[in-house]
Amino acid sequence: MLLLLLGIILLHLAALVLLFVSTIVSVWTTGEGGTSDLWFNCSTYNGGYSCNPASAGEWIQAVQALMILSIIFSCLSLFLFFCQLFTLQKGGRFFLTGIFQILAGLFVMSAAIIYTVMSPEWVPEKDSFGFSYILAWVALPLALVSGLIYVILRKRE
Repeated sequence: MLLLLLGIILLHLAALVLLFVSTIVSVWTTGEGGTSDLWFNCSTYNGGYSCNPASAGEWIQAVQALMILSIIFSCLSLFLFFCQLFTLQKGGRFFLTGIFQILAGLFVMSAAIIYTVMSPEWVPEKDSFGFSYILAWVALPLALVSGLIYVILRKRE
């Protein structure tokens, strides 16, 4: 049972780290001319480097908000798991923990979908998606799987 709990915690922490990295690092799209992320659109001109804030519209603010919400819900889920681990009765399920983690996964999925659809308006067409964007998509199944495990998991002594 201890190994199962350790595995679940490591899975949850992996999803949380991926969410943090994908939100903070500025490589959602990349190309020869620069990089773009949720916060800045940076480009190189004649040896100079300039960054413009992400003010392309409401869609980028929605992506920013959804990614931050996914981090918040994943952190709350981890905190609730530890609280329920010590206070939940024997045989109880970790429903609240699982629901919060599944919501975190749905938030990151919504953010990635919005960015996929709307980024051609803000980023040049020749640019490709960067590793932060890919990490956001990788965090999605990790968050959903750990959320489902929490829902199924029963507390034992």
